[in-house]
Amino acid sequence: MQRKLFSLAIPALFVAAVVISCQKEKPLINEGNQVATTKDGNKYVVDTLNSRVEWKGYKVFKSENTSHFGTITFESGDVTVKDGKLESGQFVVDMNSLTSVDLQDDADQLDKLNGHLKSGDFFETEKFPTASYEITKVTPSDQGDYNTILDGNLTVKGITKPVQFKANVSVNDGVVSIATEPKDIKREEFGVRFQSPAENGVIKDEVSLQINMKALEKK
Repeated sequence: MQRKLFSLAIPALFVAAVVISCQKEKPLINEGNQVATTKDGNKYVVDTLNSRVEWKGYKVFKSENTSHFGTITFESGDVTVKDGKLESGQFVVDMNSLTSVDLQDDADQLDKLNGHLKSGDFFETEKFPTASYEITKVTPSDQGDYNTILDGNLTVKGITKPVQFKANVSVNDGVVSIATEPKDIKREEFGVRFQSPAENGVIKDEVSLQINMKALEKK
């Protein structure tokens, strides 16, 4: 039962990491895009109490019965606003905060799952305690349900790769809000390659990641 539980959850957790993983050192592998944004403008600091990354992962056959989902909290971050529009941003999440939400009514299984995900089998949070996302380009969009395209560099377990998010961005009364569309990330590209035994079902490589962030103007 424990192995089956872990096999369902791993991809999901990556999503969280996916939010954004990085050591507090230089990335081991850096394939990110060149930064085209600037720091010109007004600085806003991430409200870590009201910001989070949401993750969800599945087995090969997607269904609510073969998924786990949860959150990761922000450690720090800031954005720059120029002429009333988002100009740049960089965010860091605390990988040791990653947790499953769907298991919160089962404390024993929740502790086992969270501990396994933070272990050397998966995200190695002792070695890689944070993950990060740096915005490299901001493009207005008038197509679909999102008003902005964010290009950026995502770092997880010391590996940096370019990742693009569709997002709704607003700047109102000293508050910047960013809510991204759920984005599938290939966890294996970031060194998260764990697979459970075939009889327990094959874990999908893709994990869904969504960022919900608020930042407050620095006075």
